[in-house]
Amino acid sequence: MKITIVGTGYVGLVSGTCFAETGVDVTCVDIDEKKINGLKNGIVPIYEPGLETMIQRNVEKNRLKFATSLKDSLEDCQVVFSAVGTPPDEDGSADLKYVLGVAREVGQHMTEYLVMVTKSTVPIGTAVKVKAAIQEELDKRGVDIEFDVASNPEFLKEGNAIVDFLKPDRIVIGVDSGRAEKIMKRLYKPFLLNNHPILFMDVPSAELTKYAANSMLATKISFMNDIANLCEIVGANVNMVRRGIGSDSRIGPKFIYAGAGYGGSCFPKDVKALIKTSDENNYSLEILKSVENVNNRQKTVLFAKLSKHFDNDLKGKTFAMWGLSFKPNTDDMREAPSLVIIDKIIEAGGKVKVYDPVAMEETKRKIGDKVYYATDQYDALVDADAMLLLTEWNEFRVLNYKVIGKLLSNKLIFDGRNIYDGAEMKEFGYTYYSIGRKTVTP
Repeated sequence: MKITIVGTGYVGLVSGTCFAETGVDVTCVDIDEKKINGLKNGIVPIYEPGLETMIQRNVEKNRLKFATSLKDSLEDCQVVFSAVGTPPDEDGSADLKYVLGVAREVGQHMTEYLVMVTKSTVPIGTAVKVKAAIQEELDKRGVDIEFDVASNPEFLKEGNAIVDFLKPDRIVIGVDSGRAEKIMKRLYKPFLLNNHPILFMDVPSAELTKYAANSMLATKISFMNDIANLCEIVGANVNMVRRGIGSDSRIGPKFIYAGAGYGGSCFPKDVKALIKTSDENNYSLEILKSVENVNNRQKTVLFAKLSKHFDNDLKGKTFAMWGLSFKPNTDDMREAPSLVIIDKIIEAGGKVKVYDPVAMEETKRKIGDKVYYATDQYDALVDADAMLLLTEWNEFRVLNYKVIGKLLSNKLIFDGRNIYDGAEMKEFGYTYYSIGRKTVTP
């Protein structure tokens, strides 16, 4: 079976590589010649554990190819996945120019029946627009070629995307014809054999499912962060509360960890887009609007603690930041809480020294030389007035208290992910701030 995936960003590259791993003949297409040439030479533009090795293996077996021409990739192609970006406009709506551009190009060059599948996260009703765009181009050519449009949203967690794709909780596919369903079943046959649930539904329901899923997870995070802030006010411990509610099978233990707010490429964008879709249909999603407001506020909570500790005077002070990416095992800096805190410290007259195992180059690309880029986590601590933990990378989890105490000017730690133990901090003479727990002093 031959498929084409347009877009070699996070979704397209992971999806194409994993399909190739199941024996499918995959061509990944992108207009970025530099990126495609790099992929042909083994240079992977994103960080995802295990991806580079899997790409190399499937390229060597000739199951995975990279190209810049969509036209040349359509010959004998049965399924085209659109995995291009859908960046948010200023009003929060998803920009569909790239998705519709792919659709028009398919309509200009297709020569036989195929299924056009939107893999990108797109608003409800996008499939209708994609179908119209393809048909318009076919009409211009004066040809009568049948095709179907389907929706197959991705549910990949950055840092665990390969496992998520190959061993999914569920596969959601929206179709409006038996022919398209048959082809998609054939494509996903390896997953059927492994008893992974495939849910076929109408196209609008599939489109909405993706937004609803991410918005629900974002809601759990913001709810727990709101509870964490209340815990500090009333003297409760958010970790105890989390265990108490997480043991309820109706709630569950996932996505109820308090922290410095959510970020990344999905949750912020998808919450905004769903709010926008709702507003356009004259219905206000009040809960989601609150979720967004809570998250924006939560990104400033750690800075507020820092500022209060130093009596609102950070001028001339230096702060070490461990972790930059919005979560571990990725270099993704989109909507990362670390960026908010860096800006606030600098605006207050302070300096920031940063270290992240993977996201340093991406941070440089985003903010340039606003901060000092440390050679390792301990270099960042030298003569710093405090350490701030923003991303819970494994290498940050066990502290060498004696070494850290000698490098820092003050034994002062602000933990934005609640990964450290307050009793240990007290034992080693540290002042320790976290989220939703009492401040620890020596």
